[in-house]
Amino acid sequence: MLITRCFAGVFIVAVAVSSLGSVFGQDYPNKTIRVFTAAPGGGVDFAARLIAQGLTSGLGQPVVVENRGGQAILAAEPVAKSPPDGYTLIFYGSGFWLTPFMRDNTPYDPVRDFAPISLTNSSPNVLVVHPSLPVKSVKELIALAKAKPGALNFASSGLGASSHLGGELFKSMAGINIVHVPYKANAAALIDLLSGQIQLMFSTTTAAVPHMQTGKLKALAVTSAQPSALLPDVPTVAATGLPGYEAASINAMFAPAKTPVAVINRLHQEIVRVLGTAEAKKRLFNAGLEPVGSSPEQLAAKVKAEMTRLGKIIKDSGVRAD
Repeated sequence: MLITRCFAGVFIVAVAVSSLGSVFGQDYPNKTIRVFTAAPGGGVDFAARLIAQGLTSGLGQPVVVENRGGQAILAAEPVAKSPPDGYTLIFYGSGFWLTPFMRDNTPYDPVRDFAPISLTNSSPNVLVVHPSLPVKSVKELIALAKAKPGALNFASSGLGASSHLGGELFKSMAGINIVHVPYKANAAALIDLLSGQIQLMFSTTTAAVPHMQTGKLKALAVTSAQPSALLPDVPTVAATGLPGYEAASINAMFAPAKTPVAVINRLHQEIVRVLGTAEAKKRLFNAGLEPVGSSPEQLAAKVKAEMTRLGKIIKDSGVRAD
């Protein structure tokens, strides 16, 4: 009899908690939602504002974007400390979950302190070389780098940027020695690449395409696992000399840990709806971004896989972002 009563008590509590979650989900949202993101002007900020605009319409409440400088911790820390009620979110790229590998005492844990909502968009970089470099494929580039260790330089838009980590991953997987030259911005790196002072770069597609079209840069491959609709005529690194290579940039939305499942599901459904509209697809594509709507579980798996794969590259290459 005692055991039966205990089970009955547990059942009642479970039903009550479930009911509260359902009610909270139905009531959500009833006030402004804030989305913390990166510094203004970049692709992350563009995608955040596009999605926020769509969410405002779908949720019936204002969704405002707040830019928090150029470091992931400036956006992540306040969200991690916010109430888990769905009114404070973070929209960021890989810097959010890779920063703990690049600096000591990061004030948040990207897995423990956050609840994944949805992967929103991805964008491959493109491996471009100066036309004077006597290579026409990834295989030929690797062969040249092995024949002349330390002679080739690759530019990046900064330490820990996708253009940097993509190069470090390439070095590691190919077993070659090419020298990293960091710049403060993609545009500055391209200037030296165009002049021939730098031989290659894992550039963003939007920055590289105009120079590819004029013949000032030569595209060897895109860094995504699959061919990209952004550059349909350019093969992947994996298919042209380095099997298994993947280094696409991705953005995603997260809430504080312990946010009710009903709220996470509502946000996820609305984000996927926004990304599925013709207008959003067009605007993202024109900005060099491919829309991707994933489940929270798929996003969690993607983040953990990237932390495992790229975390090792960061540690092995000594990348620091302090």
